[in-house]
Amino acid sequence: MKLQVAMDVLTTEAALTLAAQVAPHVDIIELGTPLIKAEGLRAVTAIKNAHPDKIVFADLKTMDAGELEADIAFAAGADLVTVLGTAGDSTIIGAVAAATKHGKGIVVDLIGVADKVTRAREVTALGAQFVEMHAGLDEQAEPGFSLATLLNQGETAKVPFSLAGGVNLSTISSVQRAGATVAVAGGAIYGAEDPAAAAAALRAAII
Repeated sequence: MKLQVAMDVLTTEAALTLAAQVAPHVDIIELGTPLIKAEGLRAVTAIKNAHPDKIVFADLKTMDAGELEADIAFAAGADLVTVLGTAGDSTIIGAVAAATKHGKGIVVDLIGVADKVTRAREVTALGAQFVEMHAGLDEQAEPGFSLATLLNQGETAKVPFSLAGGVNLSTISSVQRAGATVAVAGGAIYGAEDPAAAAAALRAAII
């Protein structure tokens, strides 16, 4: 299982600082949607130039113009780009076409999708490299949220998936047992007093 850091910071400078701290311990460096909205795709280029050996993940959460948006992000240095699972099939197909052209990958983010299992299977058939079983920050703050629900959906779908939303040192072993391809840690790393130590601890917990 790969470890992905979700960098929900708001400046390229902060992203470069955080990436430098955690890069030795992670496989995938994700530029969060707020960062890309604040700084543009130049932030993606900066991270890829600084860490050419890492998989750089641009969390665009594309909803329309899939091929165009993915093409722009891949040209900027992204290796993986997200499209929302609530987008139409044509949007996902277009994004996959751009990924194929660049030799890169599309991840379909299932945030907000009611039937994640069915949609996961559908978009994998359309060419998604993997799907993201994702509970956003707002959903995690809602009463009754449970990581177990996401884990169960990932296991049931039986397609390659990442898990994002509540991954930390106490939950990462359950994420691996569920068969996730990628564990995505955000606040557990960037919110830690020592992000490098936090990332190293998560890495060490992966068997």
